[in-house]
Amino acid sequence: MNHHEAKSSRRGTFYLFTFLMAASVLPVFAGNVVSISGGDFLINGRLTYEGRKWNGHRIEGLLFNNRVVNGTFEDLNPETAKRWVYPDTGRWDPERNLREFLAAMPEWKKHGVLAFTVNFQGGSPEGYSKGQPWENNPVQADGTLRPAILDRMKRILDEADRLGMVPIVGYFYFGQSRRLMTDENAIRGADALTRWLLDGGWRNVLVEINNESNPGYQPPILRPDRVHELIARVRRTRSADGRRLLVGTSFPVKVMPTFEVVVESDFVLLHGNAFPSAASLVEKIRETRNLDPNRTIPVLVNEDDHNDFEAPDGRLAATVGEHVSWGWFDWRRKDEPFDEGYQSVPVNWQISSERKRRFHQRIAEITGFAANSPATAKKPRRPNAEKKP
Repeated sequence: MNHHEAKSSRRGTFYLFTFLMAASVLPVFAGNVVSISGGDFLINGRLTYEGRKWNGHRIEGLLFNNRVVNGTFEDLNPETAKRWVYPDTGRWDPERNLREFLAAMPEWKKHGVLAFTVNFQGGSPEGYSKGQPWENNPVQADGTLRPAILDRMKRILDEADRLGMVPIVGYFYFGQSRRLMTDENAIRGADALTRWLLDGGWRNVLVEINNESNPGYQPPILRPDRVHELIARVRRTRSADGRRLLVGTSFPVKVMPTFEVVVESDFVLLHGNAFPSAASLVEKIRETRNLDPNRTIPVLVNEDDHNDFEAPDGRLAATVGEHVSWGWFDWRRKDEPFDEGYQSVPVNWQISSERKRRFHQRIAEITGFAANSPATAKKPRRPNAEKKP
């Protein structure tokens, strides 16, 4: 073994050791359990929003959700990390980001938002981006894991379990997954993340293999014609007591889920961003369900950037009419203040703007949580903000 091979071997042993040590201290919960029955979601054996109807539509069994994918965000590229500084301190702080995320979660739940999407590789901190030179990645090129990001995800999942919420945990994001280089590394990374989640004992988690599977994804195993291989792999992986994770993946507007993905998945995730109308989104929902007409599984939208929450013909109302869960994607447009946007870093995770208030209030009304939610937005603030030195 030459010098470089020995150094690589020692590095691999170190990362494996740190991963095993992190896994060994994870608590095993007897906490909240998410399950599926036909096209419905249940928490602790009871339909979500049990007995609730809205505008003649059955709400029970749905999972209204929010896209808050950058809860564990940290840019490891020093050239781009300076882009994400807080306006009040002039510096970025991943622990502050996490701390404020955790503080906001109970407010989301009070409004009937029972689920949220949080990704190990995050999502574009600019909302939409052509290039993504930043590095927000818990899975290294060789498939091993970074303990610091695992620790942040652990704290989010612990709080979600305490609150009775359902995290939709994404493994790979197209802006970062290319760093894995090969299918073999993607497989190793998915295996490690699956084992970490199972060893942690969380039973309230849904897994999204990758965000918007499409023909250009890297590595190729994350593309629509092959991603079912990873879905099947996650489903086959069991904990010591025989548990497995519920798993699916998401698709953008121009890509239909494949028959193989629907067959292997526990649920199907669709994104509604670029649909020209609510009717076109409904058409795709129906086409997706028809891929396997002999089986009923939940369809869930966990990314839609339309803000027509109150419109009777809007995306939210249309998906409810199809008994499909809907999730909002809020990003900060150019020149908008810090209080806008749940994906654009840095994030104010509170219900800190009129747009956020409208979304949460509408979900509260639909789900019957309105009695527990405030009628107006809180005054915008920076929770736990640090004073600028």
